[in-house]
Amino acid sequence: MFFIDSFKILLLNYMAISGFFITNYAIFIGLFLKNEYFDLNLFEICFAKPITILNFALIFKLKSFYMNHYETVFILNPVLSDEQIKETVKKYEDFLKSKGAKMINKEDWGLKKLAYPIQHKKSGFYHLFEFTVPGEAISEYELTFRRDERVMRYLTVKLDKHAIAWAEKRVARNKKQA
Repeated sequence: MFFIDSFKILLLNYMAISGFFITNYAIFIGLFLKNEYFDLNLFEICFAKPITILNFALIFKLKSFYMNHYETVFILNPVLSDEQIKETVKKYEDFLKSKGAKMINKEDWGLKKLAYPIQHKKSGFYHLFEFTVPGEAISEYELTFRRDERVMRYLTVKLDKHAIAWAEKRVARNKKQA
């Protein structure tokens, strides 16, 4: 949140000293409202002063700053065939890519025994996805997990800088072992 506030202040300062202005606010508003990754406060601040052409470009690049780093582990039903498992994993990977996600790491942990029965099953196929995506996509992503009978459990967490560093070490260690 601090970064976004400081970006807004920087944006206001730049708008105050800049000389090139966009005069056609209607076009800008139409483009701005189509983009779902901006908050209303940024929209209000941008129109508090005239907007420069450079600011126009900066605002649309701001979308990349909203890409959060996430990790999802999900457990698939053990009665699924290998083909059904691959199909399910591909479905979720394609869903994330359709939302603009960048896949960082995928791991198939295989069939593991569960600590306690889930849906009267004692084992499940574990999969891990590590990715970056705008935060708004996560609720829809988890909704697809809830609707899918093949998924027994899932957990999505937002990674902080320490978790990201640990995940990079884990990937390097797994590559070394393979």
